[in-house]
Amino acid sequence: MRLFRSIENARPQSGVIELRHDGETYRVQLRRVDTARRFILRVRGATRDAVLTMPRRASLKDAAEFAERNAAWVGVRLRRLPQQVGFVDGVVFPLRGAPTRIVHAPGARGVVWLTAGETGEQKLYVAGDGAHIDRRLRDWLKTQARIELVAAVGHYAQTIGKSMPPITLKDTTTRWGSCSASGALNFSWRLILAPTDVLKYLAAHEVCHLVHMNHSARFWKLCRSICPETDAAEAWLKAHGLDLYRYGAKRVGGATRPVTF
Repeated sequence: MRLFRSIENARPQSGVIELRHDGETYRVQLRRVDTARRFILRVRGATRDAVLTMPRRASLKDAAEFAERNAAWVGVRLRRLPQQVGFVDGVVFPLRGAPTRIVHAPGARGVVWLTAGETGEQKLYVAGDGAHIDRRLRDWLKTQARIELVAAVGHYAQTIGKSMPPITLKDTTTRWGSCSASGALNFSWRLILAPTDVLKYLAAHEVCHLVHMNHSARFWKLCRSICPETDAAEAWLKAHGLDLYRYGAKRVGGATRPVTF
């Protein structure tokens, strides 16, 4: 089989290698790191692509050749990723950890509303044009995530004697939450898909960074003291967290071990 490569726009700052292998095209994002001593190739489940970490002074030619040698590995891992699940009529997805079926209600008033089904399965009704189901559902999920995260953050901040910090929601792919040096908190809206205890734990986790900007023993002691569900939630995220990226357009789950050189 023959492999091809191209550096987009033929410029180092493009940061992308394009591979073709067995009729498929794969994009490999380049990431130069000062402390890197070798090439490390990973397939990212959240974004369905590959990233190649490389030493700062390594050449693009060497990076492309390394990616070529591992093109088959990239292809196998990408094909093993769980199938994507779009937000469309009839799809079942997790909401607060519970299976929930999307039901299109084109003639109904309102936008999105949740009901308990006759068999115990939750149903999330989305009104309006079918082409707008994804957008309307995402907007509703983000609103629900904000409501619950604001409440949880406010509770834990009060518990440790801190004022309510600013909160931002994004569709992050590397972290469920983060705390800036200024004390602003950022969360993935996808936490609304996880069980409520997991969302509350992430809120507690980031609030604890208002006291300890690290993951020291003192940080974990504080986190466990205000959120007894810490260890169980951490275990859930490790086992099921990446699966949440399956839901919605262009998001999948999965994880792989890196290839190093």
